[in-house]
Amino acid sequence: MSAVILRDMRTRFFNHGLGFIIVPIWPLIHMGVLILIHAAAGHGAPLYGESAALFYATGLVPTLAFMYVSRFMGWSVTQNRPMMAFPIVRSLDVMFGRAFLEFIAACITLMAIMIILWATGQNPWPFDLERAVGAYLAVIFLAFGCGILVGVLGMMQPFLLTVWQIVLICLYISSGTMFVASNLPDSISYILSFNPVLQCVEWMRTAFYASYSDKLINEEYVVSFAVVALCLGLAIERLLRRRLLEG
Repeated sequence: MSAVILRDMRTRFFNHGLGFIIVPIWPLIHMGVLILIHAAAGHGAPLYGESAALFYATGLVPTLAFMYVSRFMGWSVTQNRPMMAFPIVRSLDVMFGRAFLEFIAACITLMAIMIILWATGQNPWPFDLERAVGAYLAVIFLAFGCGILVGVLGMMQPFLLTVWQIVLICLYISSGTMFVASNLPDSISYILSFNPVLQCVEWMRTAFYASYSDKLINEEYVVSFAVVALCLGLAIERLLRRRLLEG
């Protein structure tokens, strides 16, 4: 697995290990663009709380962590297909290696966002640290489970990786990153609550805002979704391992 990690670090950007430094920058750019759009649209007050940057950060951190980890885990086997020629390298090794790399990148991004918020005079610390950590670990687990499932399905039918890209866009739009889901009509918010990423965003925001509504949050649903995806992915890989390697 260490060989897979080193290869991914080297080939991700510019065919050089230092190119991996760029990975955590993309979410920062993403947040900056959202804040600029917010300002350009003439929204003086943030959608919730006292800071637009903190509001978007509490939505983007879990959402982008899920998107990046699950997406690149899904593509990892396809991108590292030459390494599969070695009998010692298994598809799960490749996906686990990519998951570790993306988790490190997500943690670096989280720290960078907190430093930027602190440097600009804002408070990046949640009032409920335990709940914030729980929300972050839950979204990483969710991304890991979905990444395993998508990676295995992508080995069977590569076009499913493109389908997952489209699904990720839909999950992002409905994640609550750019709006307060609990403020929507019940008929709409109920449907959106089936999005596990939105659950993680709401979970995270309740750790930062004492008055934030938790009516849509179901922690057991998020964990169960992750467990089912993970077990399904591992089961398919185990049952169809020979066929997947030949494909």
